[in-house]
Amino acid sequence: MSKKKSKGEFVDNLIATNEEASKVRKIVSLVILAIVLIIGISGIAGYFYVKSALKPVDPTSDKKITVEIPLGSSSSTIANILEENGVIKNALIYLFYIKVNNESNFQAGNYTFTPSMTLDEITESLQKGKTTALYTVTIPEGLNIDQIAEIYAKNFNFSKEEFLQVANDKDFIVKLMEKYSILPKDILKDEIISPLEGYLFAATYRYDEEKPSIQSIIEKMVSQTQDVVSPYMDQIEKSEFSLHEVLTFASLVEKEASNDEQRKEIAGVFYNRLKKGMRLETDPTVAYATGEHLETTLYKHLEVESPYNTYRIKGLPIGPIANFSKSSLEAVLQPKDSDYLFFLHDRKGKIHYAKTYDEHNENRKKYLK
Repeated sequence: MSKKKSKGEFVDNLIATNEEASKVRKIVSLVILAIVLIIGISGIAGYFYVKSALKPVDPTSDKKITVEIPLGSSSSTIANILEENGVIKNALIYLFYIKVNNESNFQAGNYTFTPSMTLDEITESLQKGKTTALYTVTIPEGLNIDQIAEIYAKNFNFSKEEFLQVANDKDFIVKLMEKYSILPKDILKDEIISPLEGYLFAATYRYDEEKPSIQSIIEKMVSQTQDVVSPYMDQIEKSEFSLHEVLTFASLVEKEASNDEQRKEIAGVFYNRLKKGMRLETDPTVAYATGEHLETTLYKHLEVESPYNTYRIKGLPIGPIANFSKSSLEAVLQPKDSDYLFFLHDRKGKIHYAKTYDEHNENRKKYLK
């Protein structure tokens, strides 16, 4: 009996051991699977995080950030200073960046950066020891290329006419088109007044050269436009408009609105009119078509024959009438939904909307006395 009992206990122990081993194997398998998943997810997340950290903090910001780099600062110290002041997104990523690119010889001093600067620009500035740009030129939103040329002519040793001559040079524009996908073939149409209208982005630009060429100035602005618009390309491609039409639309919104809420509301009104086949009838297109600054739009102005005059044509103008802000671009891609078909600005700049022409006329009588 004792032998049988001993044999039974052995079998029971063996079964228990096998069951325990099976459980352990299952647990180990689950742990390994979890680790693999965590590593995979972390790898994907890490890739996108690093990709984001290599980009400017804010491509559209012209805020000036003054930073002091003390004498004898290590690369690690410099990276931490830049991150703490909002010049770069991540100090560790920047350290990897300068190591991979074999960058060194950073200079001590006081520097002026902006959140829109790329890592290349920041690194170059630190190596050259240039604490401030020789020139900074601010181009506001809603300006046409003629007005932009005036601003640059006041800051550099060339005339407005010389700037416009380069900006309208077809050979130069074709070279830009080969380099920057933001520039479509539409800009070369015969009736376009100025091919680069709307493609010179509003921002504050830094120039370290004493006499930058007009070509380099224009290319810098086109490059900025591409940087700003690129993140929205998926939305633009899914919209009912081409890239050129979206930027044209954004320029109209920019000229009519003065804040983000107005931009979305006005974009919504324009959408509603387009869907109903109504003319947009927006006064800034008349001013652009006439080439004049109009304090008051008269009937004779409305009759001007031009592919820009939205009182004469249906749909959008043939091209942009000014540069645009990021907010106006976003408003075109995500307009405010409403039933409004009309709007007007009163004497104080407030906008009044109407669903019918009769309501619009009542607003005219009430607010434009």
